[in-house]
Amino acid sequence: MKVVLSERAVRSLRGATPLVRKAFYKQLSFLEQNANHPSLQAKKYNVSGDLWQARVNRSWRFYFVIQNDRYVVVDVIAHPK
Repeated sequence: MKVVLSERAVRSLRGATPLVRKAFYKQLSFLEQNANHPSLQAKKYNVSGDLWQARVNRSWRFYFVIQNDRYVVVDVIAHPK
């Protein structure tokens, strides 16, 4: 499957540290290969909206939807603890 970033996700990544960006792109490569990769810990976040959540690292998460043959990353945010 192909991964596409929304404008909102791109803006969020601009505000993230270089380490977070590096981890994010690593996780995206896992998502492209296998959405069930253990480090992603991907899960359905909102069933009615078909929104999924996956880990960037311990402190950051990204949210995506599945549209046809694409993963559309909607946002990347610091995870509230």
